[in-house]
Amino acid sequence: MARRAPRPYHHGDLRRALMEAALALVSDGGLPALSLREAARRAGVSVAAPYHHFASREALIAALAVEGFAGMRASMEAELAAADDEPVERLLASGRGYLRYALAHPASFQIMFGAPRLCDVSQFPEVASASAPVGEILARGVEGVLALPGLSAVPAARLALLAWSSVHGMAWLVLDGAAPPSVAVGNGGGVDPFAPVEALGALLRAAVASP
Repeated sequence: MARRAPRPYHHGDLRRALMEAALALVSDGGLPALSLREAARRAGVSVAAPYHHFASREALIAALAVEGFAGMRASMEAELAAADDEPVERLLASGRGYLRYALAHPASFQIMFGAPRLCDVSQFPEVASASAPVGEILARGVEGVLALPGLSAVPAARLALLAWSSVHGMAWLVLDGAAPPSVAVGNGGGVDPFAPVEALGALLRAAVASP
């Protein structure tokens, strides 16, 4: 009986197909579900095919994290492009962009911030290079706010942590279905994920306005 020819690994843009398959795996089963073997199965290729593009599961995770941080940066920059020049509004705009990306791309968000637990990110310096601009956008927003009257004494690191935890924490609460009723829209008609962002803005503007 004739032997069956092995499946060719060529799949058009196989790298893209594997990345999409990996995101689908995380969406369905969380980070533990992500493997090269399962990504190959979802992409309809042999288990050996992914190694033409990714040397390991860790390399696939790193590539997805890089893509995720680039997407988050673009989302933050888009919000900033639509914002006015008022410093508090610009900080809030960057936070909205962060949160919009996280909620629109939950699997990517999980991978971006789960990568350090899943692989040695020091072996993939491109992850740090991709994540740095996200932090820099936030830092510029904080710097602008701290130049306002009444806020110059606030430590920059503390305000940056407050701003980041407001959006990062809210993203996880929404994605986990654990957002508290205090951020509900109307009479329990869903959660307003941007409530913490607006609350932070109100606090900062009140501090500026106080004598």
